[in-house]
This record gives sequence, structure tokens and C-alpha cells, in this order.
Amino acid sequence: MTRVQDRHPLRLQEVSARPGFAIRRGHGLPLIFVHGSGVDHHIFDDLDPVFERVGGFERIYLDQPGFGRTPPDPSILDLDGLARWLDDRVDIFSGGGPFALLGNSLGGLLSRHAAAGRLDRCRGMALLSSVVDPVTAHRRLPPRQVLVRDDQGLADVDEFTRHAYRQMAVVESREHLEAYQRTIMPGIRSADADTVARMEGHYQLDMDFDQVWSGFIAPVLFVCGRQDDRVGYLDQFDLACRFPRASYSVLDRAGHNVQIEQTALVCDLLEDWARQVLKG
Repeated sequence: MTRVQDRHPLRLQEVSARPGFAIRRGHGLPLIFVHGSGVDHHIFDDLDPVFERVGGFERIYLDQPGFGRTPPDPSILDLDGLARWLDDRVDIFSGGGPFALLGNSLGGLLSRHAAAGRLDRCRGMALLSSVVDPVTAHRRLPPRQVLVRDDQGLADVDEFTRHAYRQMAVVESREHLEAYQRTIMPGIRSADADTVARMEGHYQLDMDFDQVWSGFIAPVLFVCGRQDDRVGYLDQFDLACRFPRASYSVLDRAGHNVQIEQTALVCDLLEDWARQVLKG
């Protein structure tokens, strides 16, 4: 079933057939947004105005199986299965033609997997707080650090939301909390518990694909939080060095949710990357 909603000034289709739920906005080069574990497509909501302003992209926001409005798929047992699912969606939504990818956290790892098998068609990748190695013990992580604590600003928030927010917040504020409630909490609340447990129990992926990047000449953007104690920033720098056209930014006063704690800077970096992609 495809449903067109007229309330958006650009074309907006909600696709809820077998490819899984997706929101499609705009016209141009397919840009596929890939969220991480435990959230859904809403995590990119505050970034969409960048790409509407730049133009030239059809923005495709996916919900992965068991997250958001895509039903769980019991046949997907591990990250390999999830990577194959995304590979298929990239081919479906790009029509076998050129495309670009924007991945967050685990979505960054999955995006690299999809791009590696389609180097001749991928026109660029943007990776926010991207997982480099799925094995946590292999990561170089900074210690957990909270630079600003705001007990007063969070006083009237329910305990579940406050606890979830504080697990990753580096600079606490009411503004950041509201962005968290708007873009992250919908995915947390709708996530299928069995899917989350299954993925966490089989959180491994063959990493051979990360050996191919020397021949990948499309623009790549890495954006990291300096205080990100989930995936770190050092491993992403080492990976960025493999790409001939990579830009790498590590932003202070930001953790794993860098797009919330440094929204303006992240948007500026994404706008520059988007214009590079369109130039080719």
C-alpha cells in the first residue's frame, strides 16, 4: 500500500508494503537514511530541513524490521540478515541506479556494507556516530563523561524518559531533552523487544567489506562526538583514512547523540556533504 499525503509541500509517500515502512520526500538522487538499533526513522527528523533546502534528493527514511512501523521479521536472526535486508531495500528504492546513504550508529555499519557491494552506484555516504566494529571489546572508547548536568530542567520528566536520556547525554538541557523526546523516544517506545534481544545476541558482521574503500571516490562524511562512550571517535578516524574523499569531524560537548547535542554543526556539515554529492 502506498499513501500520498498532501500536507507536505514536497512529494511524501508512505510505503508499507513488503519493502518495509518508509517515508519518501522530494525528487532526485535517492538518499537512504538508515537508523541504528532501538530507534526508528524519527531520529533523522531534525536533519531533514537540510536536504529540503539543498534540493536534488529523494529522501527515503526507512524503518528496519521490528522498529518503528515495520513489523518484526523472525527470519532475520543476526546482523548478517539485517545487512542483507538493507541491501535489498537499497536496490528496491534506488531502482538499480545511483543512490547515497546516511547512516547513524549501527546504521552506519549497515550503510557501509550496502555501499561496498555497489561501489559503482553509491554517490556518497554520511556516517553519524557510526559503529566501526560491532564487537564492543574491540572499540577504543573514552570514559563516560557528563559535562553539564541539569536536574532542574529534567525535574518534571517521567522517570523512564529521564533515565533513557541520561544514559547517553553529555550536555544535559531542556532543549536537548525535547529533541530526544521528539526524535528518539518514539523509536524506543515502539521497538520490538524480541528483535532487540535477537540482534544484541548476534551482534556480529563479516567485516571484509571494509577493505574496498581505496577505490571509492565519492564524498564521505564522518561526524563523531568527542565524548561518545558507545562507539568512540578514534576508530572512525582510522576508517576515514581509507577513503580518498573523506571528511572527518569530531565535535566536543557531544556524545553518541551528536545530532542532538551539536545540531547546528551537524547540519552545516551535512549541507556541505550533500552539495558535494550532487556535484559528483
